[in-house]
Amino acid sequence: MPDGTTQLAEEYLPATSRATPVVLMRTPYGRRGAAARLAGKALAERGMRLVVQSVRGTSGSGGQFRPFRQERADGLATVDWLRAQPWCDGRVAMIGASYVGHTQWALAPYVRPRLAAMCPGAITSELNESFYPGGALALDNLFSWACTLPGREDPSPRGKLASVVAFLRSRRSMMRLPLAEADRAATGRAVPFWQEILGHADTPDDHWEPAEQRTAIRALDTPVSMVTGWHDPFLVGQLADFTALTAAGNQTRITVGPWAHRDTAMFRATLADQLSWLSTQLGEATNERARRPVRLHIQRANQWREFDQWPPAHGFPRRLHLHRGERLRWHPPADGGVLAEFTYDPADPTPTIGGPMLRGKTRQQNNRRIEARSDVLVCTSDPLRDDLDIVGTPSTELTLDTVPGNADVFVRLCDVDSWGVSRNVTDGILRCADQARASTVRVPLSPTAYRFRRGHRLRIQLAGGAFPRFARNHGTGERPQDAVRVAGIHYRVAAGSYLELPVLPS
Repeated sequence: MPDGTTQLAEEYLPATSRATPVVLMRTPYGRRGAAARLAGKALAERGMRLVVQSVRGTSGSGGQFRPFRQERADGLATVDWLRAQPWCDGRVAMIGASYVGHTQWALAPYVRPRLAAMCPGAITSELNESFYPGGALALDNLFSWACTLPGREDPSPRGKLASVVAFLRSRRSMMRLPLAEADRAATGRAVPFWQEILGHADTPDDHWEPAEQRTAIRALDTPVSMVTGWHDPFLVGQLADFTALTAAGNQTRITVGPWAHRDTAMFRATLADQLSWLSTQLGEATNERARRPVRLHIQRANQWREFDQWPPAHGFPRRLHLHRGERLRWHPPADGGVLAEFTYDPADPTPTIGGPMLRGKTRQQNNRRIEARSDVLVCTSDPLRDDLDIVGTPSTELTLDTVPGNADVFVRLCDVDSWGVSRNVTDGILRCADQARASTVRVPLSPTAYRFRRGHRLRIQLAGGAFPRFARNHGTGERPQDAVRVAGIHYRVAAGSYLELPVLPS
């Protein structure tokens, strides 16, 4: 590297002595994992060379690992070095998912000549919105990942054991006050990444600028193929990336399946997509099937459908209104006033289950136990007379006030089957700075493609939080990292509140 540090790499070689395209993976997860081995073998069979590099400060590479802030300069230097090697024909492409996908976004807009192709899976070019969705801190995903960092820096068995122990301790450490001490409770030391996350949780600034490429990718001319899942925490940003790239005229495609971040099925789909894309872009393909830019799995319909754009052009909005008696109706209520009230207690925070988590119970889960709590407002529709497909981004508009005014609003859409089992479909959160007076707030939910079956009912959950997925709102107005006390938050939901669904005609 230009600063004199050495970063370690391993090669997976094709059976040829001629110069070939080089495919680069830059990873903090080790150079000999299943992803590298399988990709290396498959690429070699197609006449391409795979180079797997451990990023700075991981698995023996020199320097300090500073997640999401170091990859641009190191990546650019690596691509320049590869192109100077006699076994590289000048073409360099990149593959990989999660953090390995981030290393692609960090350099792709800036490398010249451009990359021949890139395949970022389960990651977005702009991470701030994933770290602090709706203004709330994505506690579980960020803290549990931060607690594994010692194992990235120390690849020995002792370091890996320390990461496992820290992860197990992280479960109870997330309830600790103040949150600034949670990393010490879990790992025995301060974790710089966690302190950075907390230090910028309530102050929008440019600290994470090295991980923000949404503006830069509008000028990107590298062909891009992306894979993600409906239950992946980076889904919202990845669809925004696709929209930005296609609006700029870039050659881009995306596949969204019924997967969570760590699902084996998404790993297999990502690898297949990467091989297909690289074979096409590097001139090796002979029989790749033409497809439309957007390929989506319609959940519960067990269908794959293809579209020219996201969201599909022929969808239309339809509203379900909140009524008294915990009911959802296709028409607004005849009278106004308060529909329901509940109180959120951060000392006994409303839990969450399922959804876009990095670990634990992900995807769809039974929500009945949570819906039985007094701090969750539940509104349910009548049984559907016909199947209902929604494809796009649902949203809610809620008329409410809270005491005190600083409050979080968590909204979840569920599918209730004929047995009464309530499964989460999508959700969203919003941190409201001042909701002391009744006003309307808009809470977007995560995009989805889902079929509600005939006879099923739609259900909305409203709550003051979803712990430990999101950090608690302590009810005191203190910064998340500093709060040492908690206070309850009272909610009143008024008429005029509704759910808007992006309906796709059958």
